[in-house]
Amino acid sequence: MQLYGVPGWGSTIVEIMLALAGEPYDFVDVTGFDRPGAARDRLRAINPLAQVPTLVLEDGLVLTESAAIALWLAGRHPELAPAAGSADHARFLRLLVWYVANVYPTFTYGDYPERWAPSAPQELVDATDRRREELYLWLETQLAGPFALGERVTLLDAYIACVISWRPRRAWFAGHTPTLLAVAERVRALPEVAPVMARSGL
Repeated sequence: MQLYGVPGWGSTIVEIMLALAGEPYDFVDVTGFDRPGAARDRLRAINPLAQVPTLVLEDGLVLTESAAIALWLAGRHPELAPAAGSADHARFLRLLVWYVANVYPTFTYGDYPERWAPSAPQELVDATDRRREELYLWLETQLAGPFALGERVTLLDAYIACVISWRPRRAWFAGHTPTLLAVAERVRALPEVAPVMARSGL
């Protein structure tokens, strides 16, 4: 498999998933894909939407969207998700889709405010930052500990591991969402995950 991504970006979430699953992959660094140039052209040849993560499977099939990749991996590695039909499986699906539907857009728009609100970019940054904090405060109430859904690590924990390095940053999480922070640090310390975090710079 080949994973197209950027160290420290959202593709790190999929790197963690692949590490938890023990799936070998080659990382293709497309730093700079978000502006015109060779990196963007290289990524668009695989994924015309020019998004990371983009995962190319052994048979050439292209998978995008981290939630889709998580569900594909859960099919191959059922130990990384709660049992189908269980209450925890419903929670797993809810939080997985909730994250990508709610938290992701705050970065999509807040990281590139000049694209979406050229007349008031800072207002957009401030609004998306506030919204993200509200979302994480809610997520704090949903986490079981010691991992996101309880005693066993799941693919959902790959998201938790990364978020404490992104806005609003670790100090905010320490002061407002101690359970989320504790889950993230526990996942980051796992022997299969720690090397991913080191490579990503998170």
